[in-house]
Amino acid sequence: MIEFKKFYVTTPIYYVNDVPHIGSAFTTLAADILARFHRLKGEKVFFLTGTDEHGKKIQETAESSSKKPKDFVDEIVKSFKEMWISLNISNDNFIRTTDPEHEKEVKRILQELYDKKLIYKGDYTSYYCTGCEQYLTEKDLIDGCCLLHKKEPEVRKEEAYLFKLSAFQDQIQEMIENDKVRLLPDSRKNEMLNFIKEGLNDVSISRKKTEVYWGVELPFDKDHTCYVWVDAFWNYVTGLENKFESFWPPDVQLMAKDISRVHSTIWLGILLALGYELPRTIFVHGYFTVDGKKMSKSLGNIVDPKKIKKKYGLDALRYYLFRDTPFGEDGDFSEKVLKSRYNSELADSLGNLVNRVLVLVEKNFGGLVPESIGEDNLSELAVSTAKKVDSSLNDFHFNVALNDIFYLINEANKYINENKLWEIEDKKKLGGLLYNLLETLRFSAILLYPFMPETSEKIFGQLGLEKKFSFEDLKWGGISPLKKISRGEVLFKKIK
Repeated sequence: MIEFKKFYVTTPIYYVNDVPHIGSAFTTLAADILARFHRLKGEKVFFLTGTDEHGKKIQETAESSSKKPKDFVDEIVKSFKEMWISLNISNDNFIRTTDPEHEKEVKRILQELYDKKLIYKGDYTSYYCTGCEQYLTEKDLIDGCCLLHKKEPEVRKEEAYLFKLSAFQDQIQEMIENDKVRLLPDSRKNEMLNFIKEGLNDVSISRKKTEVYWGVELPFDKDHTCYVWVDAFWNYVTGLENKFESFWPPDVQLMAKDISRVHSTIWLGILLALGYELPRTIFVHGYFTVDGKKMSKSLGNIVDPKKIKKKYGLDALRYYLFRDTPFGEDGDFSEKVLKSRYNSELADSLGNLVNRVLVLVEKNFGGLVPESIGEDNLSELAVSTAKKVDSSLNDFHFNVALNDIFYLINEANKYINENKLWEIEDKKKLGGLLYNLLETLRFSAILLYPFMPETSEKIFGQLGLEKKFSFEDLKWGGISPLKKISRGEVLFKKIK
């Protein structure tokens, strides 16, 4: 029995045929924002990410590099772990599908499905895209090619074991229609329902070992290996390790639209077949273009998060990725826009506000927090902004939350100018206005924490506060008078 409010968030496990890029970073950062937000609310959080390490594409890539598949994936996995550390990702576990305990559990559920006669041996004929690791229908093809990889898929007819997905079509459709599994945004829900209503076919869950040896061996037929999706999906269960009872089911599963179909059908079908509670929300986000062009190696425009971080700082990258585009829609990465927002919003608005307020406190009160003389319009705005941000993040409206936070920051800058604080001689009045500005900085730091944790910690440090963040502290009057501030370096130096 759960005795606390819990939040379980997952990313897809990333396919390790290549190193991570801005797309995988985007999904993982979104999960990190949600995890930090729910921790702020006092909830017990489990945040899972990891890597998908089996399948023909990895087998072929490793062979082309004259490496054993396990040696190859070990190298790539290291780059993912290093990337998440460099992006300040707060995941609770990192699951690998080559983990022995995971493989053991995959064999267990395969045997259970087979014993229930929900897996059977047959022949499977379909279009198969190695790049997607998915079977496709004619409707998925444009001019005979995979829409995503622009290549003709293979036409396959081979001996395989199939999962009776068709037996769960009505249940899956009803669950999604009635939001028992929320599929967001609504456009994805409608798209998926239209696909399901056309009819779900039984799906292949194995390949002959002579074709794909790099996979989990079927427990009931040693000549076959498990097709990658069944193996991959079960990470959401095995990744919880001994905390399954506390955190299952997932509260939100994040993914890009290229894998939303298999999650909304095969994944839900497997859970129904095994009697597991279904995820509460599946949220599907869009793709990034770069300056209006598709991101690809051939165009040489793959965005490396590490290079952007080195040039602008980590929190600037985290901020920019969620500032412009509504989460769920396709976005465009533009370094020109990033630079503009960095200078105008992070340097001019936020960094300047922190510096101006603390300089005035040092100059007029020796660096000690002045006495409050009561609330005013700025304090009311700060309190209402906290409520708006809470609501927006509950609804995955990241850009709306950031817009509201920076509206508060900009209003605080106007507050300084309109009240002409530098001209006020009445110490009591000046102190009261500065107190409200210090409190606004405290509110802003707490609200920004899911997006920009390092910046929030710096602001708290300069305010002389312990670096602990909670929505419980979003009450006016949290800074004690006569507390010593500690002004540091400017948060964001303008980039010329």
